[in-house]
Amino acid sequence: MNEDSTGGPSAPGGRWYDSEAGPLVRPYAMTGGRTKPGPGNVRFDLIALVVVDDDPPGPAEESLLGPEHRSLLALCRAETQSVAELAADADLPVGVVRVLLGDLLESGFVRVGRPVPPARLPDERILREVIDGLRAL
Repeated sequence: MNEDSTGGPSAPGGRWYDSEAGPLVRPYAMTGGRTKPGPGNVRFDLIALVVVDDDPPGPAEESLLGPEHRSLLALCRAETQSVAELAADADLPVGVVRVLLGDLLESGFVRVGRPVPPARLPDERILREVIDGLRAL
């Protein structure tokens, strides 16, 4: 086995150990080389809200999940969070979080609330009238 300058093992063609950060896990290793979430190709918006399902699979199924999956579940159990917040709190790239959430969604561990489509948002004219009314107070 090869050793790098820190005395730790290294893979041919690159270092996989950083003396300050510890062992590095590449994003493709966390997702099994996948770049899209699940066979359904669900697209998670950054502001989509993720909550733990009301009737999730049991502890036996959860024990089969990887550490990153369990970390995301723990964050979702603490409070409802957006995809962007989960990525920041888990210190993972958003692309990785989207793939992992796709796994959790398909396994029935989480539900995802879609953001409000722009067509359903209030008209800008109405918002300006509300602002003008508040300023008049």
